[in-house]
Amino acid sequence: MDTCEEPIVSLAPTYSKDPQAKMSAQESCLSLIKYFLFVFNLFFFVLGGLIFCFGTWILIDKTSFVSFVGLSFVPLQTWSKVLAVSGVLTMALALLGCVGALKELRCLLGLYFGMLLLLFAIQITLGILISTQRVRLERRVQELVLRTIQSYRTNPDETAAEESWDYAQFQLRCCGWQSPRDWNKAQMLKANESEEPFVPCSCYNSTATNDSTGFDKLFFSQLSRLGPRAKLRQTADICALPAKAHIYREGCAQSLQKWLHNNIISIVGICLGVGLLELGFMTLSIFLCRNLDHVYDRLARYR
Repeated sequence: MDTCEEPIVSLAPTYSKDPQAKMSAQESCLSLIKYFLFVFNLFFFVLGGLIFCFGTWILIDKTSFVSFVGLSFVPLQTWSKVLAVSGVLTMALALLGCVGALKELRCLLGLYFGMLLLLFAIQITLGILISTQRVRLERRVQELVLRTIQSYRTNPDETAAEESWDYAQFQLRCCGWQSPRDWNKAQMLKANESEEPFVPCSCYNSTATNDSTGFDKLFFSQLSRLGPRAKLRQTADICALPAKAHIYREGCAQSLQKWLHNNIISIVGICLGVGLLELGFMTLSIFLCRNLDHVYDRLARYR
């Protein structure tokens, strides 16, 4: 008796065994990663250029920058150098990523990965040191602030720390480290026995009165210090207010603690975002660096 055998139909999925199609998919993935790295590093290169331009602007023409920003308290000497150096470093790192990804150069991609890894390690180290040495760091900051207050305006050529502290008092709305009485130690602000003590104009509380005289005094005082005769300024050029005037009564130590408590979530979020961004760029760069030669060698073999 004849038996009719039906063909067996396999339900298992069939996969393409074409190696050239597989290589094309890998090549497309590498191209996507390459242009992704290029675009993002190009953005950071432009950002670094803008930061460098701001720093150079402050170094070349401080007076116009103060007028443009509209702030009386600007630590120009410190931030101009910080902005310029940060801009150069950002541009250099982004340039490595752009050229390395676009030209598919393994040496530049490896250097880009190494610099990102070094930057990430420095940030982790700083975070650990700040968390473990917090008490020691607070004591060191207190000593630095009190030393800055004591030597306030004694040396006309070295005002970077003093301008930074004026800016901190202005932004945090505070006066002194523990209280405004810390300014009694300032040699240039000491009054006679018959006079009341003085504090700098950065302690001026503009919300307590509608009088803007304190701001006007400080603004024109700082503009005069930025001019060509800055080295000739005398004691009378220091903007100071009586301690009994409308000033902030809270010390900056308490104001700084309140600011950190209110902004701790934002600070942690920014740090995590920067860290994840660096890890993402490191992962993409090392993946591209390790697979470029491997994929293109196999493609050349099949063509």
